[in-house]
Amino acid sequence: MSSVTIVGAGLGGLMLARVLAVHGITAVIYEADASAGSRTQGGMLDIHEQDGQRALAMAGLKDEFRALVHVGGQASRVLRRDGTVLFDQPDDGSGGRPEVLRGALRRILIESLPAGTIRWGRKVIEIVPLGEGMHRLIFADGSTATANLLVGADGAWSKVRPLLSDARPAYVGTTFVETYLSDADSRHPATAAAVGSGALFAVEAGKGIFAHREPHGVLHAYIALSRPARWIEDIDFADASTARTRLVAEFAGWAPALTALITDGDTAPMLRMIHSLPNDHRWKRLPGLTLIGDAAHLMPPAGDGANLALLDGAELGEALAAQPDSVETALAAFEDRMFKRSTETAREAHRVLGLCLGERAPNSLIEFLSGALNA
Repeated sequence: MSSVTIVGAGLGGLMLARVLAVHGITAVIYEADASAGSRTQGGMLDIHEQDGQRALAMAGLKDEFRALVHVGGQASRVLRRDGTVLFDQPDDGSGGRPEVLRGALRRILIESLPAGTIRWGRKVIEIVPLGEGMHRLIFADGSTATANLLVGADGAWSKVRPLLSDARPAYVGTTFVETYLSDADSRHPATAAAVGSGALFAVEAGKGIFAHREPHGVLHAYIALSRPARWIEDIDFADASTARTRLVAEFAGWAPALTALITDGDTAPMLRMIHSLPNDHRWKRLPGLTLIGDAAHLMPPAGDGANLALLDGAELGEALAAQPDSVETALAAFEDRMFKRSTETAREAHRVLGLCLGERAPNSLIEFLSGALNA
C-alpha cells in the first residue's frame, strides 16, 4: 500500500489521515472547502469514552482534546413550554461525555497532520473506476488524481458512496433550524438563564427548542419541527425575517425566554432538514474502496455521529497499518465491525429522536435522561 486517498476533511477523514501518519503511512485528503476556516463547523460535541475518546487516544491527541473541554457543558435540563424546569442535572465532571467545539476539535486534527496532507479547494465532481481497485478523481477545477485506495469521508451527500451503494439519504420527517445568540448573558439574560451552563431541551409532541451554551457567552440553538418536507420547503429561508415569523408562529404561547432563540438570532436561520440512510446500510466489498462517517451511516443527530466518524477513521487507520500487504482483508474486517456498531447506533438515534419529539414528550425524554444517569 503506497498511500491512501481520502475525500473529505471532516472529523472522520482527518482522524484516518492522522492515525495513518502515526504509523508512517502517507495519506492525501481532497476537500471542497477553500480553507479550514471557509465555513462554520457546527457547535458543541459530547465526546464519548467508548468511541470518540478512544479514537483520540489512538491518534495520540488525548491531551490536546482535554485542553478543549468546555467545563460545565455536560449539564442538561428539560423545560416546559412556559419555562418551568422539569429536570435539571448539573455537570459534576463524572458524565464521561465532555463537551468541545467541533471547530476546535477539527483544528487539532488538522494541525496534527504533515504539511500538504490536505488539498483545499478540490471539489470532486466525478469518480471513474479504472479497474483493479484504482479510481480517477475529477475535480471542479478540471484537475484529476488517481487513487489506489479511496476512502469516502465526504458526508451525507457523498460522491464516493454511489460507487458502492444505491442507497440515498431520506428525509426522516423532522427539520432543525439553526440559530445563534451571542453575548447572551448581557444581551439576553433571561434566555441565558433558561439554557443554563450546558444543554437545554424544551420539547413537546412534534416540536422543540434545543440549545447549548458555548464558550464566550454564545447560545447555539436548533429549532425542531416534525413537519412534511413540502411544509418546510414552502418557507423562504432566503428571507430571514419571514422565516423567523413562520417559525415562531409554531411556538405561540411559549415563554419569551425560549422563543427569543428564534426571534433574536444574530444570524439568519439556517435550515437543516434531517436525513438518514437505512439503519442497516452496508455494501458488498469492492476492491480499493470504502466509506466512513456519515458517508457510510448517516443517522439523526443524537450525539453519536461525530463519535462514530472518529472511531471509524481511527480503526480503519489501525487496520490498514496492521495489514499493509493485505488491504482487502483489512478493509473487510474493518467494515464488518463498522456495520455492526452503526446499525445498533442508528436504531438508537431514531429512538432518541422519538423520545424528544414523540407523543409522550417531554416525559419520555426525562425518563431517558434519568435512566442514563442511573445506568
